[in-house]
Amino acid sequence: MNRTGKRGAHEGSIFHRSDGLWVGAIDLGRVKGRRKRRVYYNKSRRAVAEWMKAALKAQQDGLPLVAGRQSLASYLEEWLIAARPALRPRTALRYEQYLRLHATPFIGHIALSKLAPQHLRTLYAERTGAGLSPASVGHLHAVLHTALRQAERDGLIARNVVALVSPPRVPRQEMRALSPEQASILLQSVQGDRLAALYELALATGARQGELLALRWSDVDLDAGVVTIQRSLVRSSVGLSFAEPKTSSSLRSVPIGRYTVEALRDHRRRQAEERIRAGTTWEDQGLIFTNTYGRPVDAGELLRSHHYRLLDRAGVPRVRFHDLRHTAATLMLAQGVHPKVVSERLGHSTPMLTLTVYSHVTPTMQREAATALDALLHQPILATNVATVASRGFVPAAPTSRLS
Repeated sequence: MNRTGKRGAHEGSIFHRSDGLWVGAIDLGRVKGRRKRRVYYNKSRRAVAEWMKAALKAQQDGLPLVAGRQSLASYLEEWLIAARPALRPRTALRYEQYLRLHATPFIGHIALSKLAPQHLRTLYAERTGAGLSPASVGHLHAVLHTALRQAERDGLIARNVVALVSPPRVPRQEMRALSPEQASILLQSVQGDRLAALYELALATGARQGELLALRWSDVDLDAGVVTIQRSLVRSSVGLSFAEPKTSSSLRSVPIGRYTVEALRDHRRRQAEERIRAGTTWEDQGLIFTNTYGRPVDAGELLRSHHYRLLDRAGVPRVRFHDLRHTAATLMLAQGVHPKVVSERLGHSTPMLTLTVYSHVTPTMQREAATALDALLHQPILATNVATVASRGFVPAAPTSRLS
């Protein structure tokens, strides 16, 4: 027994996590120069203790712990339970759906230690053939890679076989954005709609849909013309909830113009009237955009019952709500707004990301830059400037009618 208080190789411990799970951990010592351990999670302490007893006995008997009979399905279930507290609710739900629908039914019976690259290649081919998009298969690949990378670190497998397989190539999708005329027509068409300000703010800021639907009146300073984005509305297994935005750069303050400010003032007056009509059924959460009872707006319901109807009424293309974000970014870049400013308004981590995502705009910007420089460098020289230059010993050459 280790008397130092630290767990030595081939010793185990059980502890209780703050989320209610019991954890059993066995130190495997160093494997190929790296310290490995085997971890087991369960809601029952008794189950963890029984696992610990069996695992330690297997080690004492000289049985390789990394070559056990645990199925892939069992491991993935354990891994997701352990990983869930560190994941955003929507991410955890998406991981669970990918594994439950597209992995476990097809390869879950395979022993974790027996999983081979050909199993994954066959899985990806079958899922693609069943109609799953290459992008979705790529997401499944990413989830499996993350899960088995942890198994490799824990010493359960000698290598992460997912890393040996390439997911299907995802065809480059053409980004859809409204033209300036179409965006203007849309804003004119939605006037009078109870969510008109949502479209005004989406096109004026380029904020994500979840960020807009999570805004509270306390996040807006209408006198200063500033909107502060500090949370996002997400759907998880327990329903709608609020979470921090995707990255630290997503926490931002975005200045807005007077038309957008006025749209929000009109929206606040309209919401006050709705609250009076709703009476005691109104749930005041301080949200800017709500349903008729003060509750958060469900993004799926917004698309089904509202968004496309407004687009059809305006006579503009049926773009996704997220494409309004693309529209805002494209229009800002096309108007010559500095990429760093656009990046900050969108909440991107770097201007390079903005330029990469919106690379389709840069050829036009390059052409406009060339035209502007050409006009600047070859503008007519005033007579007073000619005299000044000549006094310095330089006589400008006469302009030529063609390039030599």
